[in-house]
Amino acid sequence: MNKFLKVSILAATMASVGCASIISDSNYPVTINSSPDDADFAITNTETGMTIMKGQTPDTLTLKAGNGFFDGATYSVQFEKEGYDGQSFLIDSKLDGWYVANILFGGVLGLLIIDPATGAMWKLQESLSVSLNRDESQSSEKDLTFMTIEEVPEHLRDDMVRIN
Repeated sequence: MNKFLKVSILAATMASVGCASIISDSNYPVTINSSPDDADFAITNTETGMTIMKGQTPDTLTLKAGNGFFDGATYSVQFEKEGYDGQSFLIDSKLDGWYVANILFGGVLGLLIIDPATGAMWKLQESLSVSLNRDESQSSEKDLTFMTIEEVPEHLRDDMVRIN
């Protein structure tokens, strides 16, 4: 095969694909962790409002980075565990650096059609780790403080009841 034909085939191939579609992916594994473990979580697509996954930490799941043509995905993750305050966090897509490489390698098709349509122009963070806070209103542990009569504030002494 002559050199001109090889270069022509290479150029045609590169013009017909997108860089991010080749190098990156449109689905990403995301690890969900919490401290303490075994917290329930629910993942909701913020654009559609649909809950797409539920599970318990720790877990690794696969999420789509794109949410449509030129639209990156954003997910809300709600955490719940008995005895702890519920918390919510976002997983937001970011522009994949390989998408920009279309300017050099992928051409107009990759830049304007292929990568935006496949969602490969976006990437997601690899993990989400949260620390859950104890719900003090649910705590069964109560503090008991002993004081001498001299330590009790003056305005509270009239409300005291003798117990012996």
